[in-house]
Amino acid sequence: MKQIYLVVLSYLVTPTTHAQNVPILDTTQKNITLEEVVISANNFKEKKKNVAQLIDVITAKTIAQTNAQTTGDLLVNTGKVFVQKSQQGGSSPVIRGFEASRILLVIDGVRMNNAIYRSGHLQNIITADQNMLSRVEVLYGPSSTIYGSDALGGAIHLITKSPVLSGTKKMLVTGSAFSRYSSVNNEKTFHVDASIGGKKFAWLQSYNFSDFGDMKMGSHYPEKYSNFGSRDSLVVISNNVDDIVANSDKRIQKFSGYKQCDIMQKLLFKQNERITHSLNFQFSNTNNVPRYDRLQDIKNNRLRFAEWFYGPQKRLLAAYELNAEKALGFDAVKININYQDIEESRQTREFRRYDRFDSRIEQVKVFGTIISGRKIMGSNELSVGVDMQLNDVQSTAFRKNIITGAQTKLDTRYPDGKNTMNYVALFAQHIYKFSNQKLVLNDGIRLQSAHLKSAIKDNSFFKLPDTTVTQNNIAVTANIGLVYTATKNTVLRATLSSGFRAPNLDDLKIFESATAAKQVVVPNADIKPEYTYNADVSIQQKIGAKFSFELTSFYTLFTNAIVKAPYQLNGQDSINYNGTISQVLASQNVNKASVYGFTAGFNAEIVSGLTLASTISFTHGSFDADASKTSSVYEKQSDGSYLLVNKKVSSIPLDHIPPVYGKTSLSYGYKIFNTEFSILYNGWKRLDQMNASGEDNAQYATADGFPSWITANWRGNLSITKALQLQLGVENIFDKNYRYFASGFSAGGRNYFVTIRATL
Repeated sequence: MKQIYLVVLSYLVTPTTHAQNVPILDTTQKNITLEEVVISANNFKEKKKNVAQLIDVITAKTIAQTNAQTTGDLLVNTGKVFVQKSQQGGSSPVIRGFEASRILLVIDGVRMNNAIYRSGHLQNIITADQNMLSRVEVLYGPSSTIYGSDALGGAIHLITKSPVLSGTKKMLVTGSAFSRYSSVNNEKTFHVDASIGGKKFAWLQSYNFSDFGDMKMGSHYPEKYSNFGSRDSLVVISNNVDDIVANSDKRIQKFSGYKQCDIMQKLLFKQNERITHSLNFQFSNTNNVPRYDRLQDIKNNRLRFAEWFYGPQKRLLAAYELNAEKALGFDAVKININYQDIEESRQTREFRRYDRFDSRIEQVKVFGTIISGRKIMGSNELSVGVDMQLNDVQSTAFRKNIITGAQTKLDTRYPDGKNTMNYVALFAQHIYKFSNQKLVLNDGIRLQSAHLKSAIKDNSFFKLPDTTVTQNNIAVTANIGLVYTATKNTVLRATLSSGFRAPNLDDLKIFESATAAKQVVVPNADIKPEYTYNADVSIQQKIGAKFSFELTSFYTLFTNAIVKAPYQLNGQDSINYNGTISQVLASQNVNKASVYGFTAGFNAEIVSGLTLASTISFTHGSFDADASKTSSVYEKQSDGSYLLVNKKVSSIPLDHIPPVYGKTSLSYGYKIFNTEFSILYNGWKRLDQMNASGEDNAQYATADGFPSWITANWRGNLSITKALQLQLGVENIFDKNYRYFASGFSAGGRNYFVTIRATL
């Protein structure tokens, strides 16, 4: 089968394919490039050296040479962004201890976050195919002034490829294509994109299909934990009958595979030298994606679920953008009108409960408009704009008897009535370049309104005291920062910034807590917006022509932090939920939390073409607890074990805080060949450092927590011809068995991959 696949692979990517030329021959990491242009700082192109906020750029060359399976894996391989996984079809990035709805995902200037982005772990970033990206910009620290709600810890801006105009009457055809096979999960990916451009019109199309099989974990288990993550047994369904059987290979994570297709179409029209119009269409769809961590849950001493999967996850984006120079009194004007249609569902059935196949389906429609203008006045650059997004959510649910086919009512994940959440904002970003050319001031302000209205039609399931929730929140966020170029080799940055997140529909849902089978979370209409206030300083230093380093430290005050805590519903602290007496929890605002840490890295060219680079990140976070009440915490015992206890404490670990992590790599490039050897590493996350009531998923860890790990990896690129390249690699060379912190899914073991890539 593999031989047949390789023959087909070679045929599909012959040099006759026309595509965008993405060079990948140089894998060496260059010294800090201050002249690099970023667009995420103020919605218009700006030189990175003038931006006070720390921004990392993943270029098209890096995306191609990394050759990652998903966008989440691409971020992992930077060594600077931590990513959690609950299943193979998922990736939840963490920036400075903030995750999911507390960081913002943006694609081509359009915010992906919507009214049902949850606070736990998300898989939405995989709906953006990394193979159609021209670059990724990662913003560290609060980014609400430019992007609004949710950017508490940072933002990830995904920027897709663009059509290419020929500039002449002749037709220009560019593009790329590749096919990849990976052994660890029998992955087969096929991708092609092509741009056809004339003098005024250009058309880009991109197609990607991936088939991921069940992931196989590593064979070398952590010391003391000889079966960590092993899949000993599983539920099989034969003739509509559930049976628990032994897994023939405990290292294969059965029912973790899935398929995904991604399509993008872009049209570009250059009206004249000042005005361009573009249409952007994106579509992503998966088949059923098994929720692997939940398929491991135990109830009554046996596997709890026979089925637990996300239904096809669909994302549709349609956007029109106008870019004009010297218009409406501005030097540049940008207008983006966009529409998104997102569908996701959860399908669950407990073991041998043939009468209870539960389906909960969410349909989200989002209308957005961003109008911004940029004015350059001497040493001042001012960007102003208005930002609007309207969310409409429909939540439905039903329970089906799979034997009789009968359907009955079921409580919905979100209120089953009219659900809307609308954002309207005014923002301004300003840059002032002092006359000495060494000092640049960044400042900005945003006024945002967030309106939420949600209604329950059927209140028979929980008999909540209120069936309608309305929230109107006004937030003001700001930032100020300085960039000081002390010498041509030394750059200092300091910023103060604030961020906010308005409670969304997900904060008001009813659901079973993932931390225990006997906890249920209910709505709390009194929660308020969360805020972050951040300070960070950084230094970038170049020593000679071959060595540079960067160090950034930060402190974030997190106020009104929303956490899950014990709550009473109709005067009761426990209710019957899905046949189980469950403790009642609710999202609540605690007084404050604090997060601090640092990131450091260096880059050294040892000899021509040979580069050593390394980065490491540390984060710590905790929130103030009510010392008059008991809280659930993990406590280390005298024998070294950990016990979950209820006691009065003054502070509790904040969830989502990753352990120490980073990457070190040695790269060499020479003419038509380059190679990279790298190690990725994570420190220990002990139980007493984890949040017992949040999303740290201690049930998927060892008895002591999530062990530290280190993996060794190699990849190489060979240019066979100008148009054809071969990429080979081995990930996790020593076949380590490990899990990322808070993950219920083990990472892949030793993985061999081969890619044939054609460009023109």
